[in-house]
Amino acid sequence: MLLDLHTHSVKSDDGRAKVENYCKWIRKKELPLDGFVLTEHRQYDAESDYRHLEDEYGLLILKASEVETDFGHVLVFGVNDELQAALDFRDVRLPIEHVLYQSHKAGAFAAPCHPGRKRVGLFSHYQEKGHVEGVHTVEVLNGGSIPGEDELSIEMAAKYGYKTFGGSDSHVVSRVGFCATDFPAQDIQDIDGLVNALEGGNFNAVSLRPTKED
Repeated sequence: MLLDLHTHSVKSDDGRAKVENYCKWIRKKELPLDGFVLTEHRQYDAESDYRHLEDEYGLLILKASEVETDFGHVLVFGVNDELQAALDFRDVRLPIEHVLYQSHKAGAFAAPCHPGRKRVGLFSHYQEKGHVEGVHTVEVLNGGSIPGEDELSIEMAAKYGYKTFGGSDSHVVSRVGFCATDFPAQDIQDIDGLVNALEGGNFNAVSLRPTKED
């Protein structure tokens, strides 16, 4: 099963993509995605219901969050009431240890995204402050990365023995699916299934970036 684990819609302050337009683009371009996860900035969108789009387009559409910490940005999958009570998602300087601990305690899965990026990436902070206990998985393929960022992410993830995944980090429709995560021989149907699959560790980062030939 192939999922884009990192996308943004108009619900994010810098997002310009409507969720239905993501679905239309995926089908129009015949992208091999089975679904995508909306990881809106500094919030959890509890109110939106995309089941009608799932039915119409045959895609899995899940919701998660991208929070900001003192060690860069972190994706949180499996956000629930307990976690929303424990974390102020609007805080742009959340202590990463607190995010990791509270996420685990609430049964969610937290993983730093674009860790090779300056300032907002985990590994730029490692160079100054040392590594963080409790990190086990990081995004190493990000559709918005500039040259050198993903390479650094891959190198550092290997150094620390982290599991790795991919996501497009799309803010516009045409970039969805640039990077994704393959869950071999798994049938994920909801956010609990995604969290279980991530906990299981059987997944791989995949690049689907267009080439000049495309």
